[in-house]
Amino acid sequence: MLRPVQLASRALRVAPRPPPTTRLLARPPFHTQSRNMSINRIMVAEAGTPVAPYSHAVALGDTLYVSGQIPTVGKTGNIVEGGIREQVKESLTNLKVVLDGAGSGIDRVLKTTVFLSDMNNFTAMNEVYGAFFGDAKPARTAIQVARLPRDVMVEIECVAALK
Repeated sequence: MLRPVQLASRALRVAPRPPPTTRLLARPPFHTQSRNMSINRIMVAEAGTPVAPYSHAVALGDTLYVSGQIPTVGKTGNIVEGGIREQVKESLTNLKVVLDGAGSGIDRVLKTTVFLSDMNNFTAMNEVYGAFFGDAKPARTAIQVARLPRDVMVEIECVAALK
């Protein structure tokens, strides 16, 4: 890059910028092998088989990333009957099945993301969600989306600590 330099005659001439000094990284690049951490893709038999190419959860070190859970009833794959309250409860139940099967639990959830098809359902979702988590109260983001798989009203994913 060129920078202007003022000469005694007040005319501007462009001089080359000196080469940059060696850059220091704020932290070394992330490499799982150098930190003795491996990525484990987890499928929980009790949660049924996903209909898309994804894992129920992925563990890296002591952290578990759980895929979004929709309100399907057990291994049948049928959507739970009822409204938003029933769908939130079933989605959270499915989340618990994956957490337990992967070696974590509801009390170990660090953060959830709740996807709602209609933000008008926020209050009802919040009541069921609050009763389900009790005093655990993980960090949470709730957002409205245009559409969810199988036209459900809610999908919930989380990040948790492993036991």
